[in-house]
Amino acid sequence: MKRIGILTGGGDVPGLNPCIKTVVFRAIDAGYEVVGFRRGWGGLLNYNAADPEGSGRWILPLTKSNTRTIDRSGGTFLHTSRTNPGKVKVSDVPIFLQDPKHKDQQKDARLDFTPHVLRTLAALKIDALITIGGDDTLSYSVRLHQEGFPVVAIPKTMDNDVFGTDYCIGFSTAVTRSVDFITNLRTPAGSHERIAIVELFGRNSGETSLISAYLAGVDRAIISEVHFDPERLARFLVDDKKNNPSNYAIMTISEGAQMTGGKIVEYGQADAYGHKKLGGIGAITGDAIQKITGAHIIYQQVAYLMRSGEPDALDRMVAISYASLATDLVLRGEFGKMVALQEGKYTVIPIDTISQGKKTVDVGELYDSENYRPKVALILNKPMFLY
Repeated sequence: MKRIGILTGGGDVPGLNPCIKTVVFRAIDAGYEVVGFRRGWGGLLNYNAADPEGSGRWILPLTKSNTRTIDRSGGTFLHTSRTNPGKVKVSDVPIFLQDPKHKDQQKDARLDFTPHVLRTLAALKIDALITIGGDDTLSYSVRLHQEGFPVVAIPKTMDNDVFGTDYCIGFSTAVTRSVDFITNLRTPAGSHERIAIVELFGRNSGETSLISAYLAGVDRAIISEVHFDPERLARFLVDDKKNNPSNYAIMTISEGAQMTGGKIVEYGQADAYGHKKLGGIGAITGDAIQKITGAHIIYQQVAYLMRSGEPDALDRMVAISYASLATDLVLRGEFGKMVALQEGKYTVIPIDTISQGKKTVDVGELYDSENYRPKVALILNKPMFLY
C-alpha cells in the first residue's frame, strides 16, 4: 500500500486542521496510508530509523478516526516548527546525528542534513510528501523536489505573501480577527480621546495592514512596502482626531514597516531561514507621535491573536479545496507542484515558482503613499481580495 506523508511548518494559521483532515479522508478512500510528521521538518530531522520506538513522538499514523474532529479547531494538530534540515545549527543537531567532526565547527555553523531526511523518507516507505507552509517551509520542499523526491505543496500564511498564489490559507481569518479587534478598540480610543496604533503581522508584505484598514475604515495605514515619515503621519492623525466627533484617531501598521531613514525592528537570534523576530515598530511610532503632538497613545499589538481560534468560512473553503487538489495531484502522480489561486480560480503551478520572487502589495493600485491610506484605484475585474 502506498504512503503519503504530510507536515505543517512555520507559524500556525486557522485552516490547517481542515486541510490535514481532507487529505487524510481522500487519500484513505483512494487506498493510501497517511503518515503525519510532527513539528514540521523537525519530525523528519529528528526521526531515527534505527530506533523507531524511541522516535515514535516524531510521527503519527493518520486515520479517519484520529482526524475526524480536528477541523473544529484552529492551529495544527501535527504541531509545527521553523526547522530547516538544510541549515541545522551545530547546537541543534540531534544526538544520534552528531559527529565528532561537528565539534570543530563554529557554534553558529549550519549543517545540511538533507541526505538524512531522504533516508528517513525511504525507511518509512513514504511515496510522496504533502507540505503545508509559507515560503520558508516550502523553500525546503523545493530542495527535496530538486533532490528528486515527490512533493506537492500547499501555501499557508496569514501574511498572504507566498509568491505565485493570490491566496494562502489563514489570510481571511487573520483579517477577520484584525477587523474585529480594531472595531472593539474604538471603544477605549473614543472614551479616552486618544490615538490608537494597531500593529499587525506582516514582514515583507503589508497586505494584512492594508486590507484590515480598508475593511475597518481606519484613518491611516502603514505598510511594509512604503517607508513613512513620522512627522507627516503625526500631522495626519492630529487632523483625523480633530475631525472625529468622538475626538480619537486609529491607524494600523505592519510589523515590518520602517520610518524614512530608519531600520526594520528586529530582535533575538535568526531562525533557520535567516529571520529574526519582528515587533515593536508600533510602540516606537507611538512614542514618536506622542513626542511630536503631545497626544496620549493607545498601542496594541494584535500579533498571535490574528492566528488564534478556528478558521472562518473562507479559510475552511480554501483549505479543503487546496487539500483536495493536492491529494488529486498525488493520486495522479503529478509532483513538483504547488496548488494555488490565481484570478479567483484554483490552479497548479511549478513548486519552484515560490523562489522566483517576493509577493508584496501593489502600491500603485492599492495604496496612497502620500496620505498613508488604502486606495483602490479600480474595482472592476479585480478578484475578491483585490489581487
